[in-house]
Amino acid sequence: MTEENASLKDPAELTRYIETRFHARHREQLPELARLAAKVEQVHAGAPGVPTGLAELLRKMIGELEVHMKKEELIVFPAIRRGAEGIENPIAIMRADHDDQGAEIAYIRNLTGDLTLPEGACRTWTALYQGIGDFIDDFEAHVQLENEVLFPQFEHDVRKGVRS
Repeated sequence: MTEENASLKDPAELTRYIETRFHARHREQLPELARLAAKVEQVHAGAPGVPTGLAELLRKMIGELEVHMKKEELIVFPAIRRGAEGIENPIAIMRADHDDQGAEIAYIRNLTGDLTLPEGACRTWTALYQGIGDFIDDFEAHVQLENEVLFPQFEHDVRKGVRS
């Protein structure tokens, strides 16, 4: 957990923090990144290092991440705020989504040569890779906060029958 949210030990507060800090930010970031990627792919088609297919992947991620965040906002987070028991299955689904999204991030890194700009990259291409870097940093912090801090508080150790 970062210094910024270290005081958010209350799970209900943590869910609100995740929604306002990360969900809102991802909703701002991805459409602009998809727009920039489409422009780079169109203007530089055929040039070495063009991340062909990146715009399509980002558009796909917009839809998938929106569905994921809505599941959290409408199902998982309200249950956490109520202190609900027995939400291991929805949390397992969220973790599986995180794994799938992590694979997409790895693919983005591969498509972009780990965000390595070609010599003489234009401003749009530079802004795209900087924006993707920011998105990845935010996304990884978001997932880490959920997977390592929030979710374990609501998962039972099946072998022991107690929360971990």
